[in-house]
Amino acid sequence: MGFAFNDVQRALIHNVRSFVRNEIIPLELELDPDESELRPSVLDGLRVKTKQMGLYNLDAPEEFGGPGLDTVTRTLLAMEMSQHRAGLYSACYGAFGQPDMAQLYEATDEQKERYLHPVLRGEKSSFFALTEPAGGSDPARSIQTRAKQDGDDWIINGTKVFISGADSADFGLVFARTGDRESGREGITCFIVDADTPGFTVRRVIHTLRSGHYPTELVFEDVRVPGSAVLGEVGQGFAMASERLTKNRIPYAAGCIGVAMAAHRLAIEYAGIRSVFGQKLADHEGIQWMLVENEIDIRSAALVTLDAAERADSGEPFRTEVALAKIVATEASGRVVDRAIQIHGGYGVTKDLPLERWYRELRIRRIGEGTTETQKMIVSRDLLRGRYAGLMDR
Repeated sequence: MGFAFNDVQRALIHNVRSFVRNEIIPLELELDPDESELRPSVLDGLRVKTKQMGLYNLDAPEEFGGPGLDTVTRTLLAMEMSQHRAGLYSACYGAFGQPDMAQLYEATDEQKERYLHPVLRGEKSSFFALTEPAGGSDPARSIQTRAKQDGDDWIINGTKVFISGADSADFGLVFARTGDRESGREGITCFIVDADTPGFTVRRVIHTLRSGHYPTELVFEDVRVPGSAVLGEVGQGFAMASERLTKNRIPYAAGCIGVAMAAHRLAIEYAGIRSVFGQKLADHEGIQWMLVENEIDIRSAALVTLDAAERADSGEPFRTEVALAKIVATEASGRVVDRAIQIHGGYGVTKDLPLERWYRELRIRRIGEGTTETQKMIVSRDLLRGRYAGLMDR
């Protein structure tokens, strides 16, 4: 298990790092500290540059015009892309393309033409509607939104919560129960629902610790969609969702680590210039230890997350590794930013610096994409059922 970067990875890291520091960070100096979107003309200009870099639509396979990155490389770039004020929930403001909707790569040709290709071209945006009021960490049992067949159509009724981007999207992937509750995971189907479909409503924006672009609550009241709106097979929607959620937790964890790296740099720099009691902060043992603890947290999280990425690339099962990465990265990054704020004192909680925004948004990361407790359940089950090969047993 070694993580020496190859020449291609080094070049990509350098290019993305330069893009963030030369294009994104200077731009943010002119924006509200909680901003998460750019004017279309500004975003279009940034996308021209990422296309020239060959890095537009980072998550798309090569056959769909993407760079076809392996998971390790994608993870390394996620660490770089998040190192700016809005990096956690608006990494580079979408300059590298739309969020990945991997399920659409398995769509029918007609569905690809209507939805996938416009998304890849930046002409349409989408949302992913899985979580419900009954619980987000156990979607297989908590989904109560139902879809009943009516001739060739399906009629959807239910509610979704904490759905990102639905208030501005053109369509969404909506997961509804088509079997009885006893059917569990096998009774959930994915539907493509256009945002202008009668009966579909964005009931409200949910204001959270997150800045700028907030999640939403959605209502489906007798939403009628044609049979052609089914994505994949009837009853197999949860398998599609689960695959996406598992792999997506790797760049999700990496984004947290990138923010921790940026916060750590700020803390080191400030400790070297700020004087208290006749000494620089960096000369105080307590501050030195805090910086060392930051370094330990960052390196530990990065190694665990890269291990998960390497495992994903190997084609072997990687569920346990991903769960561990999600736990370690989100928890450790929160500690790093907390220490960085403490080192900065009063300035650390002002909007002059990005630390307070990162502090708020990292707290959500311990809940989003499956809570820390849910990830621990995944790991413990694999350990107790003998499904997990220990680090020294591979």
